[in-house]
Amino acid sequence: MNKDLTLGNPQKVLWSFCLPMFGSIVFQQLYNIADSLVAGKFIGENALAAVGNSYNITLIFIAFAFGSNIGCSVIVSQLFGAKDYKAMKSAVYTTLIASGVLCTVLMLLGFCSCDMLLRLMKTQPEIMADSSLYLNIYIWGLPFLLFYNISTGIFSALGDSRTPFFFLALSSSANILIDILFVKTFSMGIAGVAWATFLCQGISCICASWLVLRRLSGIETEGKIPVFSWGLLKKIAVIAIPSILQQSFISVGNMLIQGCINSFGVSVAAGYSAAVKLNNLVITSFTTIGNGISNFTAQNLGAGKHERIRDGFRAGLKLVWCLCIPFCLAYVCFGNYLLLLFMDESSATALLTGRQFLWIVSPFYFVISVKLAADGILRGEGAMRQFMIATFTDLVLRVILAFVLSDITQSVLGIWCSWPVGWVIGMGISICFYKKVSGGADKASSIHTRI
Repeated sequence: MNKDLTLGNPQKVLWSFCLPMFGSIVFQQLYNIADSLVAGKFIGENALAAVGNSYNITLIFIAFAFGSNIGCSVIVSQLFGAKDYKAMKSAVYTTLIASGVLCTVLMLLGFCSCDMLLRLMKTQPEIMADSSLYLNIYIWGLPFLLFYNISTGIFSALGDSRTPFFFLALSSSANILIDILFVKTFSMGIAGVAWATFLCQGISCICASWLVLRRLSGIETEGKIPVFSWGLLKKIAVIAIPSILQQSFISVGNMLIQGCINSFGVSVAAGYSAAVKLNNLVITSFTTIGNGISNFTAQNLGAGKHERIRDGFRAGLKLVWCLCIPFCLAYVCFGNYLLLLFMDESSATALLTGRQFLWIVSPFYFVISVKLAADGILRGEGAMRQFMIATFTDLVLRVILAFVLSDITQSVLGIWCSWPVGWVIGMGISICFYKKVSGGADKASSIHTRI
């Protein structure tokens, strides 16, 4: 069901909209967590390291899917809030066509460059073949990844966060079962993990895309709708490209950090692979709530209701902090048990590595959650220059500090400490930009009222 985010109590509206999005991203992360869990438990430590190693490259492809999602979502939200349904439909069709072209290019580049990227990451010889096989199968599923993310972005733009939740709940649950079936029963190894994800993601994509087109056909418009619009594509690109660059550079930064981690051996890489999956569950959850804040901001911006945007930010902060508490407690107090889902007690070095990472990083979830909520406002307002500056500052600091501190300490503990430092500085910059953009919006709203 489509929902107008410009009406009702801002906190109640935002929470009811974002909580299903949080549930969706939990299930979406189960795709990657399930891959690592099944690989580590039923294949071995090398397979766990291979999936984790490949994950940093898959994040580059996910960056394009995420950017296409948020670019389309923000523009469609603004047009939906402004009740310009004809342009809204044109924006959706334009995104689908442009994404088809983008997907073709990404697949060609992926097949040609993944082995080179694995070598640049200093991938150990014993996991090189499995990493390459996993990635090649993953690339065949890129159309499903891209169009599914666009579909969920459109649902969110229309104020519907529940439909993507149901899709992901079913497909992620099925993915876990098929992972185990392919690996344990059919003995397909790392290929079974990849094909299970391919199959479940494909079914989700087809169903979601069909439902989106059906939902749009139910919105009445007059006159012929342009199937492709260069003007709308430009507006979408203004939001999408910085988001793609943000996620891509984060992925590249993670690859550089992964290369540094790989130099400490397979066991350390395996421990990091497990811990970073748990960490990414939290960060991606906060990012998704930030996307919800962007949709809320964009709809209210389109409707000219600037005063609701600041209320939305405060409501968003309350929501992410409510999530921070259980995640932080779980990782600090029970991190060892969670890591044992991916490995057994004989992997002592891997367990110690993962435990240290979670102990150092998780207390700072309260910091990164504030940054991502503020970034959601910046993106929804279209303040992409400020958004990029805040993001790149955090990333560059983390990459540089990872190498410097690991060299000083001669251990991976220095790498883990780079996360909190980057997050603290990034949060400060994002908050400053948020206050500036929000103040400008309030001023503009006040001038509009006087006129």
